[in-house]
Amino acid sequence: MNRSRKSALLLTVLAVALPAVIVLSIGTGPVAISPMDIVSIFLDRLGITSSSVTDQTRLIVESIRLPRTLMGVMIGSSLAVAGASMQGLFRNPLADPSIIGVSSGAALGAGIAIVLGGVLFSGVSNTLLLDYSVSLFAFAGGVLTTWIVYKMGTTNNGTSVATMLLAGVAISALAGAGMGILNYIADDATLRNLTFWQMGSIGGANWNSVLLCFTLLGPVIFMLCRYGQVLNAMLLGESEARHLGIDVQKTKLKLILVTAMAVGVSVSVAGIIGFVGLVVPHLIRIMVGPDHRTLLPASAMLGGILLLAADMVARTAVAPAELPIGIVTALMGAPFFMSLLWQQRKRIA
Repeated sequence: MNRSRKSALLLTVLAVALPAVIVLSIGTGPVAISPMDIVSIFLDRLGITSSSVTDQTRLIVESIRLPRTLMGVMIGSSLAVAGASMQGLFRNPLADPSIIGVSSGAALGAGIAIVLGGVLFSGVSNTLLLDYSVSLFAFAGGVLTTWIVYKMGTTNNGTSVATMLLAGVAISALAGAGMGILNYIADDATLRNLTFWQMGSIGGANWNSVLLCFTLLGPVIFMLCRYGQVLNAMLLGESEARHLGIDVQKTKLKLILVTAMAVGVSVSVAGIIGFVGLVVPHLIRIMVGPDHRTLLPASAMLGGILLLAADMVARTAVAPAELPIGIVTALMGAPFFMSLLWQQRKRIA
């Protein structure tokens, strides 16, 4: 089978698998709900047929499981497509969205809101600001980090990818030191909240957070998926991309800003969820190769599927308690990452 047919087959399979996993995710939890009941509730909402499910089941689906599942899809998709974009931009298959320090900056911003929120917002009566203070600070931290890294890597001659990587490492170390200080000064209750937030979770999803994700992450995913041909050219090198008529400097800026938004929004609503942006693009490359025209949309769909699978494990592994999803993605992603390094080592040897 040639590569174009493989790509079309993979995209078709993922397009079918994603809705199936969404239904499975909605039905998974302490109260099991059958796919037929879920479909019945949806059809009832659309006014096609009437549903005979109980009010309790309807409440679980519409108010708890469905928002959580939709937010998981959006976050998984955005992290995966951001990872694929960063790997193409930096021409490094081991890059992921945190490489320029966005995740670290967002985590520091959220940590400031969690630990120092009582002092910072002592005279604030705006309930909306108070409810979303952690998300706002996390997003602001991610954006600020991106701006600093970009400024450090940009001169009159253009943007240096190597300098940005080094700046990202330095900023991440600085943000890590800041988180250490916050951990040190936090009281027991706040420290527990901060620790659980850093582990990542989509358990706090509601329709407001889903709306936020669709409003901000939806356009980001769509925009990044349109950069397939450009990233293919960037893989050849910057000078070759310029000869093909691509404004390399403008493309770098757009990709970095859009990726920063994807990661910043994801971290702001769900905490730090690692390895999705690293593992998913690798899986797609193994199946169909490095063509970004397929890699980006396929990564978006597989990212949503992978994060929902991790969330289902998080909900059921230690029921009735719940594992932080960041732990599950790390347990799934770290062995895969080590296997990649082992294969690379054997090829070099």
